[in-house]
Amino acid sequence: MWLEIQKLNTETFSLLKTARSEDGYVFNVYFIKVASSVINIISDVVSLFICVLIICSKYSQLLKQGTMKMILFRKFRVLILMVFLIACSMHIMIDLLPKLERRSNSGCSCSHKPSEDPQNWAKHRARSGAESGWPNKHTLRILQDFSNEPNSNISSHSLEKNPKAGNKTEAFKRLEHYAQNGDKKRRFIQDTVVTKNIPVKGSRLLALFDHPLFKRALPSLTDEDTLFNVNTDIRFDPDAATENQEWHAEGNMEEYTPTGGELTADSYPNWLRFHIGINRYELYSRHNLVIDALLRDLVSQRITSVAMKSGGTQLKLIMTFQNYGQALFKPMKQTREQETPPDFFYFSDFERHNAEIAAFHLDRILDFRRVPPVAGRLLNMTKEIKDMTRDKKLWKTFFISPANNICFYGECSYYCSTEHALCGKPDQIEGSLAAFLPDLALAKRKTWRNPWRRSYHKRKKAEWEVDPDYCEEVKQTPPYDSGTRLLDIMDMTIFDFLMGNMDRHHYETFEKFGNESFIIHLDNGRGFGKHSHDEVSILVPLSQCCRVKKSTHLRLQLLAKEEYQLSGLMSESLLRDKLIPILIQPHLEAMDRRLRHTLNVLADCIEKEGYSNVVEDDLAGERKGAQMHTSPRGR
Repeated sequence: MWLEIQKLNTETFSLLKTARSEDGYVFNVYFIKVASSVINIISDVVSLFICVLIICSKYSQLLKQGTMKMILFRKFRVLILMVFLIACSMHIMIDLLPKLERRSNSGCSCSHKPSEDPQNWAKHRARSGAESGWPNKHTLRILQDFSNEPNSNISSHSLEKNPKAGNKTEAFKRLEHYAQNGDKKRRFIQDTVVTKNIPVKGSRLLALFDHPLFKRALPSLTDEDTLFNVNTDIRFDPDAATENQEWHAEGNMEEYTPTGGELTADSYPNWLRFHIGINRYELYSRHNLVIDALLRDLVSQRITSVAMKSGGTQLKLIMTFQNYGQALFKPMKQTREQETPPDFFYFSDFERHNAEIAAFHLDRILDFRRVPPVAGRLLNMTKEIKDMTRDKKLWKTFFISPANNICFYGECSYYCSTEHALCGKPDQIEGSLAAFLPDLALAKRKTWRNPWRRSYHKRKKAEWEVDPDYCEEVKQTPPYDSGTRLLDIMDMTIFDFLMGNMDRHHYETFEKFGNESFIIHLDNGRGFGKHSHDEVSILVPLSQCCRVKKSTHLRLQLLAKEEYQLSGLMSESLLRDKLIPILIQPHLEAMDRRLRHTLNVLADCIEKEGYSNVVEDDLAGERKGAQMHTSPRGR
C-alpha cells in the first residue's frame, strides 16, 4: 500500500509539472487538489502508525520477548523522531503547494482584454500575482456598499466564511455583475480606483484656493480675538485635560509623549493645535496644515475609550484617542443610494455619516470654515467599540444577528432598538468622526435659537412660514439688529440649502467673542437626504431679508462657472476621504442645481431692491466688528 501511494504521489507531481492547456489555471488547480488529498492520506497513515507505537509502548510490560522490548525502549526515540519529521514535511508541502502554484502562474503573459467574456474576469484576477486571492480596496468598497440593500447578504460575511459563495472566483463574478449590471440607480463619482494624492496639474481645488477671493487676509489678531492665549511657560498636561470626563478609561490609556525635546506649542497634539488656532473670524485658517494632520489622526489614532453621548434623538458615540483627543462618532445607517422617503418628516429623518463628511468639505469650499474637521473611518465593532467601552448600557445592547453579524443599538430617542440595530459586515462598520471643540469648561459656547426654526410639529407651522414680513421683526431684535449676525444667518441658510438640510433649529457661538463672531455649523447629519428634490423653503430667510455678504455672493458666482463648478470641486475634495465614494453623482449634480437657484433668488432681490441694498460690502478694508454692519436697512 505504501508503494502504491508513493507511486501515485510521484505521478501526480509529474502531471503538475507537465500539465498545460488553454485554461491552464483550472487544470492545474484540479491536480493541486489531487496532490493535496494524497498527501493528507499519507499524513493520516503516519499518524495512525504513531498511535500504534504509543499503544504498544504502554503495554510493553506484558511482552516477554526481549527483542521486542529492545525495539520499543532502546530505539523508540529515534523511530518517533523520524516519524514526526516525515509528518512535518508532509504538512509543509501541503502549505506550500498553493503558493508555488500561484508563483508559477504569475509569469503568465496573458492579458485580459476588454473584449473578453466577462466570465473570464475572475480567472484573470486569480492569475495575477499582485491581485490574486482577494479583491482590492476598491472592490471591497463596492461590496460593502451593497451589503445593506434589501435581500442582499452577500457581504454580511467575509468571502472566506460565506457558505453560499462557493469559492472566491464565484464571489468575484458576483461582484463584477453588481459593478457592471447591478442597481442602475447607482452612479459612482469615479469608476476606477483613484490615487490618494491628487495631482497638482489640472486640480480645480488648488486653482480655487489660489483665487484672490480665497487669499483675503484677516485683520491682525489681538488677545481678545483668539480663543486661547498660549502661555509657553505652561506645559501641556494630558491628565488634566481629561480628568473631569466620567467616561475616561482609567488605566487603559498609554502615556502620550510628543516627540522632541522641550515641549513647545508646535509639539502639541494636533487636536490641541486646532483648538489654539480658533479665533474670532474662523475655526481654522485656509491653508492650515494642522487640519490635514488632524484628519489623519481621526482615521489612524488608536481608540482607548468609547461612551454614548447623552441627549440627541439618535445614537452617537464619544471616542477618546491615545493622544487624548476626542471625536463624535456617527455610524452608518443608510447606503449612499438611499433617499429619505417622501412621507418622512424632517425631524424623523436618519442622520447620515456621509452627510457630516460632505458638509465639512462643502463648508471649506465655500470658505466659511465653520464646521469642525470630520473624517470617515472603518471601525472594528468588537475591538474598537465593545472592548473599549465601560458604558454598561451600551455594552449590553451588543448581539449577534441571524446573519452572524455583530450588532448593537445603544440608547436614544429614535431608532435605538433591535429592529434598527447597527450591524457590521460581519464586524466592520463605517462612520464619521468629528473632532471635538474645546471643552466648555475652557471655552464656553452660547446656544441660540434659529429665528427661522421649523415648528417640529406634524400640523403646526412656524411664524416665518405664514408671515412674509417676518424678517423685518428679526432685524429689530438683538443680536440681529447690529453686527454681522444676520449676514452669518444668510451664509448658514445658503449652506443648508445646498445640502438640503432642514434640521437647523439652533446654532452656537463662542461666548468670549460676544456677538461679533462667526456661527458654528454643527450637526449636519440630516443633509444630503434627497437629490431628486430641492426644498426651497430652506431659502426663505434669504428671500425674505434679501441680504448677503459681497464675499459670499462673489464666491457663489465663482462656483457656478464651468472652470470651477461646485460639483467638480466637491468630487475632488471628497476623494481625500478614506470612505470614498462619499456622495453619489446625483447629489453632486443637485448642488449645482441648487447653487443656480440661490443665485436666481439673489438676482431677484437685487432687481427689486438694488445691488447696494442687498449686497453688503465686507471686502472694503479690514473687518472691524460692528462697523461692518451697524444697523439693518429699511425695506
